[in-house]
Amino acid sequence: MRIGFFTDTYFPQVSGVATSIKTLKEQLESQGHEVYIFTTTDPEAEDFEKDIVRMPSVPFISFTDRRIVVRGIWFAYQIAKELELEIIHTHTEFGAGFLGKMVANRLHIPVVHTYHTMYEDYLHYIANGKVVRPTHVKHFIKMFVNHSTGVVCPSQRVVDTLKRYEVDVPMKIIPTGIEVDRFIRADITSVETEALREKLGIQNGELMILSLSRISYEKNIHVIVQQFPEVLMSFPNARLVIVGKGPYRDELEELVEQLGIQKYVQFTGEVPHEDVACYYHAADYFVSASTSETQGLTYAEAIASGTQCVVEGNDYLNQLINHETLGATFEQDEDFSDALIHYMQQQIKMDPAIQAEKLIEISAERFGSEIFNFYQELIHYYGENHDEERLPKRTVRKMRVRIASLKNSEDK
Repeated sequence: MRIGFFTDTYFPQVSGVATSIKTLKEQLESQGHEVYIFTTTDPEAEDFEKDIVRMPSVPFISFTDRRIVVRGIWFAYQIAKELELEIIHTHTEFGAGFLGKMVANRLHIPVVHTYHTMYEDYLHYIANGKVVRPTHVKHFIKMFVNHSTGVVCPSQRVVDTLKRYEVDVPMKIIPTGIEVDRFIRADITSVETEALREKLGIQNGELMILSLSRISYEKNIHVIVQQFPEVLMSFPNARLVIVGKGPYRDELEELVEQLGIQKYVQFTGEVPHEDVACYYHAADYFVSASTSETQGLTYAEAIASGTQCVVEGNDYLNQLINHETLGATFEQDEDFSDALIHYMQQQIKMDPAIQAEKLIEISAERFGSEIFNFYQELIHYYGENHDEERLPKRTVRKMRVRIASLKNSEDK
């Protein structure tokens, strides 16, 4: 099968979405399929990249480290037609996502969408949440997703959200998988983890509590910092290591100073992708109070690394961390310190058998197989139900006019 991924973020940009797309591409290719990435330009990208089509883009509003496609519709259509794509998979609701839908409509092929981001958790980035409201998000997402053949939902939370938005296309819950071999890593020995802990200034007998994510407000890292003094009252040997970069770091560092816990908390900044597994292995516990997760890759990575998690729960995470040997979830922000203290006091060991079962569940192989099965279902569904008149005539007409105008302008 020949598949086109349309996304506004891809490597060298680093994000959970980019990682999941790369993982899926590799898995589908290992099954013998051809996958082509249609994405944004990037000043850090290599001059030649196999199977990657880059289209003119600009930084996206407040997310200056993310980009959005601004033109190239006719160019993308011509390439997609030449490649004889059989299905298009969009991974964004913006520039490249709209582009993917228009190309699919022109080629008369199905388009599947993955809903990666809970936008209501990010409205504060746009004019401090005073311009775009949750109701705007609902109407926009309803319009965009309902013009797909089907949608991949990384968790039940996404299904519930899309149903609330009145999305009525076929949905399937497919948790995002990870390359478990990148994190099991028998080659990461105690010598290496002890060297990393020493580099971080963590002494023998001290507990390394790891937070690893983008440092942004919606990740709720301030909850962990605010309650860390309570953790220290029960475990004075605890040390919090915050890995990642993002716009909220300065505020968090100020909070650490206000609480007077500089001795117990440190920020490493972003670490090289290949070193991330070593941080998981070096940690005693992985923690998170984020409420914006739809796919939770870092949680799965921690489990694959053998590190227990104490995290704020939701439908997805409660299912992921469904055995006490894997970790524990808590219900509300204010429950974090009590949950972590209680779990550490129990000194529960990771059960290798339980971990092995979980690794199968979160594997990239399973992820790729389930996605491909959904593709086949949607191709069949599209063949039985496709009718251009199902789309609003005005929408189809606007698509045609836009593509025609771009063709004329690019021919000149």
